[in-house]
Amino acid sequence: MKKISFSLQILIASALGILAGILFGESMGNVSFLGTIFLRLIQMSVVLLVMSAIIESVGSIEPADIGKIGIKALVLFVLTTVVSAVMGVLMVNIIKPGVGITGVLPGKYEGQIFSISIPQLITEFFPKNVIQSMVEGNMVQVIVFSIFFGLAISLTRHSEGSKRVYALAVDFGKVIMEIIKMVMRFAPVGVFALLGSITGTIGVGVIVPLVKFLAATFITCIAILMLNLGIVSAYARVNPLKVLYKLKNTIIVSIATTSSAISLPVQMEDCEKKLGISPRISRLVNSLAMSLNSDGLAVTIAISCLMIAQFYGIELSLQQQIVIVAVSTLSTLGNLLVPGGALVAVSIALNMTGLPLEGIALIAGVDWFAGIARTFLNVVDDVLCTFFIAVSEKEFNRDIFDKNT
Repeated sequence: MKKISFSLQILIASALGILAGILFGESMGNVSFLGTIFLRLIQMSVVLLVMSAIIESVGSIEPADIGKIGIKALVLFVLTTVVSAVMGVLMVNIIKPGVGITGVLPGKYEGQIFSISIPQLITEFFPKNVIQSMVEGNMVQVIVFSIFFGLAISLTRHSEGSKRVYALAVDFGKVIMEIIKMVMRFAPVGVFALLGSITGTIGVGVIVPLVKFLAATFITCIAILMLNLGIVSAYARVNPLKVLYKLKNTIIVSIATTSSAISLPVQMEDCEKKLGISPRISRLVNSLAMSLNSDGLAVTIAISCLMIAQFYGIELSLQQQIVIVAVSTLSTLGNLLVPGGALVAVSIALNMTGLPLEGIALIAGVDWFAGIARTFLNVVDDVLCTFFIAVSEKEFNRDIFDKNT
């Protein structure tokens, strides 16, 4: 008997949760504790998972490559991710997926939303005690420490001590990843309980924001792709349609698998044999991009945070929305390559902003569909960043590109 995929399990659990909420109403609140347990289990290992993922990614960079190419790559990653988060925020303000639901009262929220000035925000990026940051779940500070830790390993990578520390970080990350995988097996039960409780207490109109959420995600991802493709094609002086055609195998694999990791080998092959990017640039930048550049995930996080805020009737100022852009960018670091990884990343962002974590149930049921647009944008934008760097470093072979392959 063929095993039901994780995505299908989530879809079935979501449908059953909504149906149970309609049939049993407020009594579904009695099973909400199962959803709370699921959310706690996600939070349990998130700090350690993010630390190990970032340390492994940054620590893997060769010191010789941290120079010009590495800086170019990181600047491009940050720039494209920030632009993606900004466009996600703009799209939510236009479509408003979390408001205007006829006959449905906004969800109740009794927590405290973040309120911080921009100078305070920048200062709070830097930890004074990383252990305290870990205990408090301050993910921004944990991420900043992890970047420094990874850079220190990279710069001393040839010493035996650093090699052992790096190997320990990699092995530790694998163990934490297994914990996350175990927790995600409980996801269908958690999603069923959360959506059943929300639907039972709020009403069937909860389905409306899901459709609007998907519309906002797909429109934003397509707009970002067209923008980046246009800029890079103009810089390289190539036909943008020809670029997409040469990436057809990468695009098909990314859509079919919704996995950046699975797409990576095909992505590198297309870069080297069809676009004419040198193997040195292709293998370094594409590998880094898989973990450190996730424009589609930034879109998902930004749209999710604002939609959840709208659904719970939380008014966000312009300054707070700017903070969400920063949080969306930081939450993509390490790019969790596990089933449901986007849900974990969104939960990190909700923790960082103080928005209600329960709102994650609103997007869980359609995350697989959002994952199609998210992975497609992630993978193609990784290639475009690699292409841009190859052209700037004069490691782009136009003869290969001009071949009809």
